[in-house]
Amino acid sequence: MKRFILVLTLLLGMLQYRLWWGENSLPEYFSLQEQIHSQQTSNAKLLERNQVLKEEIIDLRSGTEALEERARNELGMVKEGETFFRVVGNDVKSFKQ
Repeated sequence: MKRFILVLTLLLGMLQYRLWWGENSLPEYFSLQEQIHSQQTSNAKLLERNQVLKEEIIDLRSGTEALEERARNELGMVKEGETFFRVVGNDVKSFKQ
């Protein structure tokens, strides 16, 4: 009977070791759960960004207003007959004496 209890105790000890420190242990499981959560958060942000880009592509393909706005802002283009003014100066605070 003592051998049986000894074998059960050793088996319980081996299982506890594997549960807490061995391969696929509980700490490793919790670490993987945290990695999964952070990856899902990152994926959600990227999906949202992709949706915005898809909407921008559709807008650029369908109308000329978005294309014109992008040409004005990013390329500095001006329509015929328009005059472009660039105001360069100091802060308003610097004019006070």
